[in-house]
Amino acid sequence: MVEQSIEFRYDTQLLLEGENLDEDDIRDYIMEHFEGDCLLVVGDEDLIKLHFHTNRPWEILEYMRSMGEIYDIVVEDMDRQSRGLKG
Repeated sequence: MVEQSIEFRYDTQLLLEGENLDEDDIRDYIMEHFEGDCLLVVGDEDLIKLHFHTNRPWEILEYMRSMGEIYDIVVEDMDRQSRGLKG
């Protein structure tokens, strides 16, 4: 059996509440400054939902917090999940 390697280990999800938020600007900044994949940034000027696979979720949390209040934060370890362990 060959073990499959996960390039970006942490599935990071959160909600960002703020003012004058721009999902395109947030998406572009993340793509330019952070390594990861499966980026999803959706919402409006008051509320954004983020989903991102990365090896450094704390950096994403710090960036998003700089723009407003973050909540409903979920960081799951996909490597552990792939081995049948709790994430």
